[in-house]
Amino acid sequence: MSLAFQASLFDSPEAEPTLGSLDGLRRIPLAAGAWLDVLPGWVSDSDGLFEQLVQTVPWRADRREMYDRVVDVPRLVCSYRDGDPLPDATLQSARDALNTHYAPDWAEAFATAGLCFYRNGGDSVAWHGDYVARDRLQDTSIAILSLGAPRMLAVRPKGGGEALRFPLGHGDLLVMGGSCQRTHEHAVLKTKKAVGPRVSVQFRPSYARSETGARNSPSSSRTQTSPVVRFSSRVENR
Repeated sequence: MSLAFQASLFDSPEAEPTLGSLDGLRRIPLAAGAWLDVLPGWVSDSDGLFEQLVQTVPWRADRREMYDRVVDVPRLVCSYRDGDPLPDATLQSARDALNTHYAPDWAEAFATAGLCFYRNGGDSVAWHGDYVARDRLQDTSIAILSLGAPRMLAVRPKGGGEALRFPLGHGDLLVMGGSCQRTHEHAVLKTKKAVGPRVSVQFRPSYARSETGARNSPSSSRTQTSPVVRFSSRVENR
């Protein structure tokens, strides 16, 4: 698989990926009890991990029913259920660290991992909330580790409104918690800009229904002017 990937200037291609401390997480409160935690560069020297996942994960191309037709899912995916070995020890260590950090905050541990491979700017995921709880009125949390070239992940109130935008890549971490999946929606939208490939790893509780949990929102056609959350000058260089 030949892809135009621009490595991070801050990564050493020969170095092993290293998890940093989660003490630097920055909490962003949202409305209705939702919140985001962000930490740029949580995994340092992550480019080698990205390239390994691209080459070794058994990616599949899904098709999904949408309205009155079946369409290609515009990204490649792979799912790891509770108890499945993850494709790299760094991902196992990342999940363990997240569970240790967040364990006092909720009873359900991160157990599954869904991987998405965005090959270029044409790959995307539409506005959606991930329904992963047993009860859709129940709060749940999802942790997203981004590897490879940055792509813009946007978060906005459900039904439309001003969005926050996060350029995530090269080991950045974003955790969505509280009521976020019920009261907000998120997306990685298509772009005509030249962007490199990205892999996202989504850690979820074990009762997740699918690798994405995406459900198309009737408001997904609305466009908003969105401020970029600038939490790292390194991450912004795309």
